[in-house]
Amino acid sequence: MTSLFQPLRVGALQLPHRVLMAPMTRGRGTREHVPTAIMIDYYAQRASAGLIISEAIGITQQGLGWAYATGLWSAEQIAGWKRVTDAVHAAGGQIIAQLWHMGRVVHPSFLAGGQPVSSSVTTAPGLAHTYLGKQPYTPARALPIEEIPEILSQFQQATRNAMEAGFDGVQVHAANGYLVDQFLRDSGNFRTDEYGGSIDNRIRFLLEVTRAVAEVIGADRTGVRLSPSSHDQGVRDSDPQTLFIRAAQALSELGIAHLELREPPLNGTFGVSERPPLAPLIREAFNGVLILNSDYDVRRAQAALDAGQADAIAFGRPFIANPDLPERLLRHLALAQDDPDTWFSQAAEGYSTYPALAKY
Repeated sequence: MTSLFQPLRVGALQLPHRVLMAPMTRGRGTREHVPTAIMIDYYAQRASAGLIISEAIGITQQGLGWAYATGLWSAEQIAGWKRVTDAVHAAGGQIIAQLWHMGRVVHPSFLAGGQPVSSSVTTAPGLAHTYLGKQPYTPARALPIEEIPEILSQFQQATRNAMEAGFDGVQVHAANGYLVDQFLRDSGNFRTDEYGGSIDNRIRFLLEVTRAVAEVIGADRTGVRLSPSSHDQGVRDSDPQTLFIRAAQALSELGIAHLELREPPLNGTFGVSERPPLAPLIREAFNGVLILNSDYDVRRAQAALDAGQADAIAFGRPFIANPDLPERLLRHLALAQDDPDTWFSQAAEGYSTYPALAKY
């Protein structure tokens, strides 16, 4: 039986245990998307995670439409993230960068009035969170084939920047209705070229992005995040089982270090699943380390490992108010509760102010 607290090898990284910190965008950067001083404290406080997967980090302004989120394309952003990774390493932790292109979920106000891009001409549902408040999304333009190499180049440059910033690896954000997911699923991809139609065509962009990243940093320091059973921001698929099993098989063939699946349970408190999790089937298709995420507590997490459904569990919200979450889980202590009103503020309160356990 494998314990949550046993070591784990994830590609080039040796982890002390299997309680990982999931990526969580918290909006604590500057308007120029530069990491701030409170982010140094926040991440260092959580360095006891087996591995920290950073908040989603924009690879370019074209792909970043979240107020006060951070980027990784300018010298100032790289320097800001270097201060964060140095602090995490000094505290004994490891951290990888989640690379993000939001696609159609970028409001023109982030683009100096320009048009967002996607796999096809579509519009995200709902309202965008902008510096001027909530605003309706606008139609995205379909990426022409001749622009796709530039997106791949941007992912590669962001990977180089992540290495310069001291990250221990990267994860491609291919979940939650953002650009890669917009190529994957047939509700948002209406292309008639080699990037649309069949499943093998629709996973092409995912594989090209992942391969491009791995060419820079190595497959053993590359991971991918998918959200197979849920629908996010208007993106869904008519046959997710076939789609995501094929995607997992193809990613396995690339030899990447890990695959993280965000799959809220049908009765989950955070997120929406349309069907039971596909993780058991994806487990058979992917040969690397499989990480599961969403609504896990210590009992459910250990049960997933006991059943052979996963190699590690990424915890999100529990890390917000419990910076030393692994120790609390190990000791079966009650967890502190986070304050949702402070999730996305720019203040230290509710971010870096939750205390660790008293030391005896």
